[in-house]
Amino acid sequence: MSKIWKIAGIEFSHMHMGDLLRCVDQHPNAEIVGICDPHSERMDEAKRTFNLADSQVFTDYQACMEETKPDLVILCPSTAEHALWVERIAPFGVHILVEKPFAGSLEDADRMIAAMEGSGKELIINWPLRWVASHVTTHRLITEGLIGDVLEVHYYDGNRGPLYHGADKVELEPTAEAKADSWWYKKDASGGSLRDYLGYGVTLGTWFNDGKIPDEITSVTSGAAGLEVDEHSITIARYGHQLSKFETRWGTFSDPWTHQPQPKCGFVIRGTEGTISSYDYEDTICIQTRDKPEGYDQPADQLPEDGKNGIAYSLGRIEAGLPIDGPLSPALARIGQQIVDTAILSSETGRTQALIGGHS
Repeated sequence: MSKIWKIAGIEFSHMHMGDLLRCVDQHPNAEIVGICDPHSERMDEAKRTFNLADSQVFTDYQACMEETKPDLVILCPSTAEHALWVERIAPFGVHILVEKPFAGSLEDADRMIAAMEGSGKELIINWPLRWVASHVTTHRLITEGLIGDVLEVHYYDGNRGPLYHGADKVELEPTAEAKADSWWYKKDASGGSLRDYLGYGVTLGTWFNDGKIPDEITSVTSGAAGLEVDEHSITIARYGHQLSKFETRWGTFSDPWTHQPQPKCGFVIRGTEGTISSYDYEDTICIQTRDKPEGYDQPADQLPEDGKNGIAYSLGRIEAGLPIDGPLSPALARIGQQIVDTAILSSETGRTQALIGGHS
């Protein structure tokens, strides 16, 4: 790369801010120039971890932007505030990487896209499962035609709960008070397992499915008594006469990055000529074809340096003058948001719903 990229991290509501800042810290051509959150205590760990000076830590985003002049800003607010923060930062003329999910609603997603239009800068939606080697390998093999046309995508994913881990997957033991106070469990902050994990499944599922858009959605949710949000959801997407299923779960038996629970977290994809099972964080995928219906394991591809995380990918694409593609592109992620919004409406009404936003 021909330059050192200056990157600021703003809003620490999502614990993935720490993971993304680590990606910046480890990138040979990027540096953290500032961090910002209205609650200074939420930045203490990042300040220590990345050895940041007091002059690099802000509670006012305008001061952070004006004094550090970043090239790219990482945003990790609560889901309901994604549009608000993109609209705040877009006028500064910088690239913006928003941690998943895309937005609190399709309307908010369109606000984010509109805020960046004409700026010449990229809006990037980071989905961490995009950097799992098994899923990248699966997409390559589907694109190469190994299993023919995709007919079904089956997805199950989640974790023990969002308060059981922090940045870098450090394990925590949440209290009842922590759950009561957390935005993850508040409806008006777009909390809940469906909003947290369904976007992963349907966005990567759309990637596997070559951008195909479903016709209608049926979704049901469940949660512990007294909660405002769900902890478990099952969503069925109809594509013509084909069905795909997407299941989200807070409360898996174990976290998939430590020990895969049962059911395993990840994807199973059926095509006209074969099937692929691609599970989170695993070193191999299992493939069935007509020539080998008994199935066989194939090692996952080794990811290139610029394809190991959202920061490396984004900087590489921007510097090369290439568009953001796949799940990180607003165009593909918007289809995922359509499905999420329709699933929410279906779960609230108890009825199958035509896809919100149609096939535009």
